Amino acid sequence: MVITPTSGALAKFRRTPWRFQLTLELGDVDQFVDLILESHVAISGGTVTIDEVVFDLKQLEAVCPAETKFVHDCSIAAQSREELRALLAAAVGDGPDFLFIPTPKPFVFYADHHYLITFCANTKSHLNHVVEPLVSHGHKLVKDWQREF
Repeated sequence: MVITPTSGALAKFRRTPWRFQLTLELGDVDQFVDLILESHVAISGGTVTIDEVVFDLKQLEAVCPAETKFVHDCSIAAQSREELRALLAAAVGDGPDFLFIPTPKPFVFYADHHYLITFCANTKSHLNHVVEPLVSHGHKLVKDWQREF
């Protein structure tokens, strides 16, 4: 994994006009990560950018290099599907507020420490392609709610 400071990455995300978004309540962490990777076999890697740390990050500390400082706008890039699975499971499990951008980028999501995950995409089909498998496996859709970035 590659750790870099990415000053302004979250500000850029917040300025991006996403056409579609849906928010889910997180259910099982491992199932969540597996369903995302299974429904998007083209994803070869991705980046987690930390927004805010609320709780101890024991799982992230276990998968990242020892010298990693988890601060605002710190980005952790996974360069393989194996690294990505470990990174996502750790980040979602530990509950910091963070942005996830997969490679390639049919969608992005913002997760918060309340275990609400907002998926954003510029096409309805990209959004449905990631959200529908999650909802069908028990992750609850938060209805009539729009996250303000």
